[in-house]
Amino acid sequence: MYKKLFGQTAVYGLSSVLVRIFPFLIAPIVTNAFGPSASSPFVDWYSIAGVITVFLTHGMETSFFRFAQEKEIDKKTLVSTCSMSILATGLIYLILGYVFRQDLANAFETPDQVNYLVMFLFILSFDAFATIPSAVLRLEGKPVLYTLSKVIGAVVYYLLVFFFIEILPEYPDGILGLKYDPEIGVGYVFVANLVQSIITLAIVSKEFVNFSFKKFNFPLWKRIMNYSWPVMVAGLAGVINQTLDRQFLKFLLPKEEAKHQIGVYGGVYKIATFITVFRQAYQLGIEPYFFSSFKDKNNHKTYAVLMDVFVICNCLIFAGLMVNLQWISEKYLANPLYFEGIEIIPYVMLGALFLGIYLNLSIWYKLSDQTRVGLYISLIGAAITILINFLFIPKYGYWASAIAALTTYGSMMVISYLWGRIQYPIHYNIKKIGIYIIFSVAISMISFHFFRTNYFIGNGLFIFFIGFLIYNERTMINKILRKS
Repeated sequence: MYKKLFGQTAVYGLSSVLVRIFPFLIAPIVTNAFGPSASSPFVDWYSIAGVITVFLTHGMETSFFRFAQEKEIDKKTLVSTCSMSILATGLIYLILGYVFRQDLANAFETPDQVNYLVMFLFILSFDAFATIPSAVLRLEGKPVLYTLSKVIGAVVYYLLVFFFIEILPEYPDGILGLKYDPEIGVGYVFVANLVQSIITLAIVSKEFVNFSFKKFNFPLWKRIMNYSWPVMVAGLAGVINQTLDRQFLKFLLPKEEAKHQIGVYGGVYKIATFITVFRQAYQLGIEPYFFSSFKDKNNHKTYAVLMDVFVICNCLIFAGLMVNLQWISEKYLANPLYFEGIEIIPYVMLGALFLGIYLNLSIWYKLSDQTRVGLYISLIGAAITILINFLFIPKYGYWASAIAALTTYGSMMVISYLWGRIQYPIHYNIKKIGIYIIFSVAISMISFHFFRTNYFIGNGLFIFFIGFLIYNERTMINKILRKS
């Protein structure tokens, strides 16, 4: 079971790494070509992408895995019902968004960016349409095809951005009839992303073989929505916690200062991608397993072990990045105009670590059909995010956003754990997990604040931490080695 589980997670991990690595590589191209103010539309529009995606998918992916475990539900009926729900929502969004495109651009204080908005409408719609076909691939244990669908699109995305921003400006007469237009500028990123979304949807569209308009089941849809709407609202609150701070920066700071801070904040935030990639890879491989094994009498013990593994891997990634953060940031950001934001990266990454632990803890209310608990916890987190950003951004700028994220995710993690102990007890190794987190944070902060450019000492501390983990986990490591 563990071999299959971690094997699939490794494949999903490859897809997540590759899919994330190309946007990660795109960011330096953008930051190098455009200053913080010029790149702010890229950060600004994508900061609301998560909110729109939550509405477009409205919890259908999680619900699909949940109801796929009910053997009396016909697969074609389930796929058709979930897909129809997303397709209908997406089409309504596209039509209304296009009709009121100028009004929306005005509302977001970007009246000159209507073209970006239109491309954005189609990008998010196509991504939403691919949700259920991609979920079918995960459910049926086809991680390779799933990976290809994501990776091919990501590669095309990167190559097009590189072509439009790095190569095309070098040819004043153009290439194959294409000429670089400075007025489009960062908008070329949106063009590339639109092509990526079309390609990804085209690759997974064969999974619509199980789709039929006649198979839409309204009573089943009502059951699914009863389960999924709390997931949707929780997801919405979660997105507010993760990305909407850019909107607070835009509306709470003077216009030019806001553009600068949004650009800097969005640029340095990408450094936390490594932690985000592992979390997503883990979730992609683990979530179908959680739902398929929740009746197993030993599942609680398994969940505790998986939490240990998750925390250990995240602590290693966190500490490894932190002891080398200065040169990684300078090489990655390239443009010195962004270097001022390096100071907030430790807090952003620690917040990402807490978010990953919270998402692992959240499995208890999904398995016990108490999805409203996730709604309540996410709303508490959203309230903390909004309060801190609203009160402190005018004085502290993106520092307030970084601390708000850290506080929010830490609070959600603690609340979910305490609530879960009462409703669905899982005996996690809290003492051990706490020691690993404290140890990794301690050596990271010592290295960052006192030995930031002394990589010999920093990496020496990191190696010491690795030795500490190996010694403490020697029993588990020996078991894995024997079984392999």
